[in-house]
Amino acid sequence: MIRNRFWSSVCHAGRLSRADRLCRFGKPVTSSPDALRRTTSLGLRTAVHRNKTLSRGGLLERLFTFVFRGLVYPQIWEDPLIDMEALAIQPNDHIVTIASGGCNVLSYLTAAPRKITAVDLNGAHIALNQLKVAALQHLPDHAAFYSFFGEADQPANLDAYRRYVRAHLDPVARAYWDGRGPTGRRRIDNFTDNFYHHGLLGTFIGGAHRLAKLYGRDPRLMLQAKDREEQRVLYETMLAPLFDKPSIRWMLRQPASLYGLGIPPSQYQALAGGPSGNMADVVKERLRRLACDFDFTDNYFAWQAFGRAYPPRHQAIDQNCLPPYLMPSHFETLRACADRVDIRHESMTVFLNQQPAQSLDAYVLLDAQDWMTDEVLTSLWGEILRTARAGARVIFRTAADERLLPGRVPAAILDAFEYDPARCIDYSLRDRSSIYGAFHLYRRKA
Repeated sequence: MIRNRFWSSVCHAGRLSRADRLCRFGKPVTSSPDALRRTTSLGLRTAVHRNKTLSRGGLLERLFTFVFRGLVYPQIWEDPLIDMEALAIQPNDHIVTIASGGCNVLSYLTAAPRKITAVDLNGAHIALNQLKVAALQHLPDHAAFYSFFGEADQPANLDAYRRYVRAHLDPVARAYWDGRGPTGRRRIDNFTDNFYHHGLLGTFIGGAHRLAKLYGRDPRLMLQAKDREEQRVLYETMLAPLFDKPSIRWMLRQPASLYGLGIPPSQYQALAGGPSGNMADVVKERLRRLACDFDFTDNYFAWQAFGRAYPPRHQAIDQNCLPPYLMPSHFETLRACADRVDIRHESMTVFLNQQPAQSLDAYVLLDAQDWMTDEVLTSLWGEILRTARAGARVIFRTAADERLLPGRVPAAILDAFEYDPARCIDYSLRDRSSIYGAFHLYRRKA
């Protein structure tokens, strides 16, 4: 799920945005939900707007920033098992990552690193990360935690929030969850009717299901497959033909069609392979990988895509078909380590600018760099080089199957890192989310 990574790219080389200046010393940039939304919008505009307002590109960019002001990702769409294998997390590591929906932040915490700093400029994602950490610390047991974030549809979750969690949120996060969204419902009520149906991603997946049903196809039937061969047959007979429909091919030629996946106009072109590329064929192939290349028994990304939820509780736990942070075997470790997570409403580059030289061990950039200009990439990687200890790992994904950095970041910076193409291809092929073009790992040389 290509993501809205604007929060790591808002700092241009040599100057900071107003939001970044406010964040410079690690202080929150907001004191109210309205200020939070304004700061989110400012970060988006800085990262996304490249064209004049009244041009076609400018209008598309502004539509994108408008729809991305609230919650986007109820679930992050990068495979944490691949991340953790590549990061090889050690007990003394300090990891800095883009927060997004918080799933991978807490999944990394199962390895008990010394510290995780999660940065984000989307205020809704900051509130979601704070909710998860507070719930981890204060809900009575794993069953209550799983009810909240695994099933995410139980009426009892509202009472649990009031009794155990609400008082431990900061005022801005509390106001966010007590406040009302576009539909008029309180945001915390979304945990009583399947939180994963909400946010821009949940709405997008729901819309895709409804569109498929208009053509007489029900994506939920994919989950009835007993093995990969049945998965393949169901995909080829039920879902693949949809991408030959003229109306769907026309729809996917419009950049706005994939805003729900977190794809801004600039990233849309990279994913499509250029202005003349056919997005329908790209999406068809990525969906084929998700549907056919991995067993559904342990691929919760497929369950979210085709079933809009995790598997039933006992099936999910028995088959390890959950993000690691939701598995009961990790709960006590997570509770004991929850105070090691530092959630910051600021950009990646600005956070790095505040850190001492050679002080960090791992960096998780998600797919943020697909958004960045050469100038911003160079600024970011200059800070990574300065702050990285020997052996530090940097991981990220790209929409297209490309290295991205060579020729755009100076060789003097990249030459300080090791890159193994064969190893990265292997990671890419084993990434269960199946949406990205490539996974990348850079390691700081000794």
